Amino acid sequence: MKVLVIIPAFNEGRHLKECLESFAQQTYQNIEFVVVNDASTDDTQSIVEDFIKNVPNFKLINLTNKPEHKPGAKVVRTFHAGLNSITPADYEVIAKFDADIILPPDYFEIMISELEKNPKIGIIGGLVYIEKNGKWIYENISGKNHVRGPIKTYRRECFEEIGGLRETLGWDNLDILLARMHGWETKVVADVWVKHLKPTAQVYKKSKAEKLGEYFYNIGLDKKLAFISSAKAAWKEKSLKNFIISYKAFLSSEKKKKERKISPEEIDFIRKYRWNEMRKKFRLLI
Repeated sequence: MKVLVIIPAFNEGRHLKECLESFAQQTYQNIEFVVVNDASTDDTQSIVEDFIKNVPNFKLINLTNKPEHKPGAKVVRTFHAGLNSITPADYEVIAKFDADIILPPDYFEIMISELEKNPKIGIIGGLVYIEKNGKWIYENISGKNHVRGPIKTYRRECFEEIGGLRETLGWDNLDILLARMHGWETKVVADVWVKHLKPTAQVYKKSKAEKLGEYFYNIGLDKKLAFISSAKAAWKEKSLKNFIISYKAFLSSEKKKKERKISPEEIDFIRKYRWNEMRKKFRLLI
């Protein structure tokens, strides 16, 4: 299977060389890498230019525009710039990886093996670990059955069927939901983990609760689902304030009728799916 890996990068000079080296050392050879430099103001461009001199399967694209930094949307736009530079039909597998990820050498060999064994798998990945107090621990911001945004690998047919990646906060959950809508399986290979050198969304730590409410709106939840989801997230944080902020952000997005990057049919599926998942969990509790 021929693999295309697109790596959006904005001011990633601190970690980029180590990341690229781990990609170049993959035991699986049939891979082409496209690094998309999103108008970085640090040494990202020069690091990539020096690196690709000796590795023919790496390509650099430099973007010069500096659009507003919107969580989710900006990285997807950068990804699309890389995707538009090639012919997707030439590849059986399309992947989006962050520029601060360190892969084990056999990462893609394992992922491609899983895809070849099970043609129903549409999205696959390992587990994401971060360093804390000198130890590498699981980055516990989502369930271990969820393929995380920094390490998304798609079977091309699945990628095309779900309409690619949506330019919105929550794109990396929408793709999973839409894959299931179209009958695809998703898989996390739990015994394969990658190092994430920069913890997810650390830039938005102060506005995390607000972004969560916007995310609930973006993925199509209704008021009841958003209320329950906000309450669940706030319970984890032991913060009533976070619940109020999240739910108010959802209601504000709904009142303003902000654009959603999903169709009415997709919204209908997502709501039914989320309700069914909640019922399953409730039945297990009783």
